[in-house]
Amino acid sequence: MKNKRNRNWIGGVWICLLLCAQPVSASGPSRMLSLEEAIEIAKRNSYTAQLARYSFMRQYWNYRSYRAELLPALNLTGNLMNFDRSIVEVRDADSGRVNYVDNNSLANDLTLSIDQNIPLLGGTLSLQSSLSRLDQFSYDETTYNSVPLILNYTQPIRAYNYLKWRKKTAPLEYEQAKRSYLEELENITISVTNLFFNVLSAQEDYRRSRAEYEDRRRLMAIAERRLELGTTTKSEVLQLELSMLNAKMNVNSTGLTLRTRMFELFFYLRITDYDDIELMLPHDVPDVELMVEDVLEKAYDNSTHPLTQQLSLLESQRALAETKASRGLQVEFRGRLGLTQTGHNLTAAYRRLKDYENVGLTMTIPLYDWGMGKGKVRMAKMDLEITRTQVEQANIEFAHDLRTKVMQFNNQAEQCRTSMRAQDIAEERYGIMKRRFENGAVTVTDLNTAQQEFESARHQYISQLQQFWADYYEIQRLTLHDFIRKRDLEIDVEKLF
Repeated sequence: MKNKRNRNWIGGVWICLLLCAQPVSASGPSRMLSLEEAIEIAKRNSYTAQLARYSFMRQYWNYRSYRAELLPALNLTGNLMNFDRSIVEVRDADSGRVNYVDNNSLANDLTLSIDQNIPLLGGTLSLQSSLSRLDQFSYDETTYNSVPLILNYTQPIRAYNYLKWRKKTAPLEYEQAKRSYLEELENITISVTNLFFNVLSAQEDYRRSRAEYEDRRRLMAIAERRLELGTTTKSEVLQLELSMLNAKMNVNSTGLTLRTRMFELFFYLRITDYDDIELMLPHDVPDVELMVEDVLEKAYDNSTHPLTQQLSLLESQRALAETKASRGLQVEFRGRLGLTQTGHNLTAAYRRLKDYENVGLTMTIPLYDWGMGKGKVRMAKMDLEITRTQVEQANIEFAHDLRTKVMQFNNQAEQCRTSMRAQDIAEERYGIMKRRFENGAVTVTDLNTAQQEFESARHQYISQLQQFWADYYEIQRLTLHDFIRKRDLEIDVEKLF
């Protein structure tokens, strides 16, 4: 309870100090910006967020294209206005004699088809209707050839089934894209956190350098009066004057650093008007302790890591299956069943339809390839074993890295509380040393030492806070789970589009 009161009191002091700080080029009242607000702005407006959205949308349409492959497709194809005027070779059916005759013709054809891929078998089923027209100007004759309805099926045997493997990988790739988008948003959170605390550190440096310069000017006036009274030495006065000049140069240096750090942050946020914006130090450290097993469970349930490893293994298995399928006997079955007719007009072309059947196999048999196919299969098997080993090693390293990050995070909260108390002590001691210097009880060297200890403690506190939030958001990125609000991070695809 005592630590909590100290933390709240110190937090109040920090807010007061920040409210009293004058921005480098601000005029009028300041607009306060918290870390959470900066993160939300970056997730909406930053260039990194836009690229992440576009990348996810690309994967989304890639997944939609895959889903469309599984649905029937309605297609209209045709060859129109194919004019042919040439001399062609013609063989007499009775005598076998070859003659060359003039050809003057115009051919047109249209085909309407409904095509359906069969992922389980790897074949393609089509229902087609076609009509052809041939105009032979040399004989002043027109011929129609109709195929009102025909069922066409093509089935590779022992061939690589692309759709079968696509059906395994496409949903995983889409889920990986969603998680990658969420992880990229968390990367943005980490970047904004670091930029935000860089500005806070520079902002406090600038405020303290101004306060230090004013202190040195006041103490310089006191030291000059004490020199006149003979209670101090010329050496100490010169040392204090040197300290005052250094403080003045430090004001210019910290002001330039603050401008640079603010530009870096607000450029990332894509905010151009930021002169009157003041950052709020997130002094409240949430009382949250993470359990390693819970974090590991969330990481394996939510992150891209397990999907990445699974897809890597599937890709090696797919490559092996494709290599095996391309080796040895290749067979493709083709079957067509329907109705057809021909005539010199449309009515005749659709009257008294005749059966249309066409069934056959196409085979390719490599007799001897000098062991090339066998070698490719063995290489694919070795690649699969390598991938399995890499996946196993990646899982071990992922778990080890996550355990280490959890232990560091759990320790960081105590580090923040300790550094807060150290800052309180250093500030109190510096105030005591200033009053003692004014009374002539200590030297300039003692005052400078106390001031340096206070500066170091203040920087340490801001640094520990930055490390705490960076560690927390890193774990949130790896698990896609908000442990403070106790909820998984999700993406609203409808809202995103």
